[in-house]
Amino acid sequence: MSSTTAKLDTPLREAILAKPDAILEDQGLMNALVSASERAMGSNIVDMRGIAMERMEARLDRLEDTHRSVIAAAYENLAGTNQIHRAVLRLLDPTDFADFLQALNGDLAEIMRVDSISLVLETLQDDGGAAAARMGQILKVASPGFIDAYVGAARGTGQGGQPRQVTLRQLQGGTTKIYGDKADWVRSEACLRLNLGAGRLPGLLVLGSEDPHQFTPQHGTDLLTFFAGVFERAMCRWLA
Repeated sequence: MSSTTAKLDTPLREAILAKPDAILEDQGLMNALVSASERAMGSNIVDMRGIAMERMEARLDRLEDTHRSVIAAAYENLAGTNQIHRAVLRLLDPTDFADFLQALNGDLAEIMRVDSISLVLETLQDDGGAAAARMGQILKVASPGFIDAYVGAARGTGQGGQPRQVTLRQLQGGTTKIYGDKADWVRSEACLRLNLGAGRLPGLLVLGSEDPHQFTPQHGTDLLTFFAGVFERAMCRWLA
């Protein structure tokens, strides 16, 4: 039984000998060499080294995918942190309550990248609606219990039945009570409960977006919870 051995052209052989590292670093060429080696050994021989290499390559691919995901998540978290920091600094700028509300409706909405911001305050006063009208579209007033009913529709309770401070949800359209003439365009929202201190009814800050993926229940709420805490303190300062 005769056998033949393929010979490389002299220039090709010399090129390989001159730069062997180029062969080792080329995954496609290495796969071709391993496959040729397996064919030369025959179907009855198991190449354990080849199997190990395949498993190592698969594991490396998974590690690279995980690495990319971790890096992307880190950048996203950093961007979110910077965004909240900018929003907090903007909350500290106003010198009176009217300027504070104006900041909510302008710069803050741009910083938070939302299409609508509404501040809902529960009140027992009959003239609450008139007071809100004087403060502009950003401020809404509601009767006691409205906030629990509104956020409760999104199952806004955590462990032990305690209300979540931040509730994220997707919508097919908002309510005019919150969004006014923008209601039909809202596709997701963040509801931030506000504890305004002893003896005061609660408040609610609602961030609305036309993007249905901006606020979803799967998103983390740590940064928005921090922002809600800062907003509560700012509101208590003005209410005092």
